[in-house]
Amino acid sequence: MLDRAALEQAVLRHGAVVRVVICAHQGSSPREAGAAMLIWADTADGGGQSGSIGGGTLEYEATRKARAILSGMAGVGIERQALGPNLGQCCGGAVTLGYERFEAQSLAAIPNEGLFARSIGAETGMPLAIRRALKSAREEGLATLRYAQSWLAEPVAPQKRALWVWGAGHVGRAVVNTLAPLPDLDITWIDTAPDRFPDAPPDGVTPLPARNPQALVPTAPPHAEHLIMTYSHALDFDLCHGLLIHGFQTCGLIGSASKWARFRSRLRGLGHAPAEISRINCPIGEPALGKHPQAIAISVAASFLAPVEAVRAMPASLAQSQEIRR
Repeated sequence: MLDRAALEQAVLRHGAVVRVVICAHQGSSPREAGAAMLIWADTADGGGQSGSIGGGTLEYEATRKARAILSGMAGVGIERQALGPNLGQCCGGAVTLGYERFEAQSLAAIPNEGLFARSIGAETGMPLAIRRALKSAREEGLATLRYAQSWLAEPVAPQKRALWVWGAGHVGRAVVNTLAPLPDLDITWIDTAPDRFPDAPPDGVTPLPARNPQALVPTAPPHAEHLIMTYSHALDFDLCHGLLIHGFQTCGLIGSASKWARFRSRLRGLGHAPAEISRINCPIGEPALGKHPQAIAISVAASFLAPVEAVRAMPASLAQSQEIRR
């Protein structure tokens, strides 16, 4: 199953990645069809990897080829490996590997759900088996992996809720630690320096140090939700301005009512419509719970999780601070 969110994060951090996927296998194989790994080439030791296609010589040789693709020394495509004769592995079968290079522009071809059908490195018409797989996915909801004639139809993992937290100060850390254990949530955590993040971030959290965080706004997916809580009012404002241009699912800003009044005035001066500005929720959290970072984190988390119907049923004063727009 193709994890679109993980692929987006890898491209965001490394610029270009090669995805190696087991399209099919015959006989014994180290991993099942659909197992995949991502390879990139911008770390100090020459590159990095996430995922696995089974280890051993097969994975070693596939990684070498992926790095050659990243360097322009090899092309994408399909490769069939007989594990015993070609690689000296004990498995007596054969695997068919697909090599694909992904960058920011190519991610747009991947649907958010259903089947991702494409030809890998060969310009051929879509085989009947792939057309039938797509028809079954549309009409019956049966999204299963299918490989035929260099074409792969691969289920896309259900989209997780994407949350971008801007700021790794006391409140940012409390918010991330409170929300990270929740299932089906991908947190991208941005700040200006690596040492502002914990040495071991929680599972499901991707720290993203950036000297100019506002430059990352265009890389955020349109369905992302945002919480802005940096150390700088100027940076907070730039992020609000950038997100209003880029678009977002929801956006919350930490601060006082007077801070938000100043921001609204300045944003109107930059040409943003009042209706769009009002989509940014500020202040976030419930002031009655206090200003301790953990208290803010708890109230922000409650707002993040509250169904729209529950928010509408709240008293007006409370709903204003916990409003969620989806």
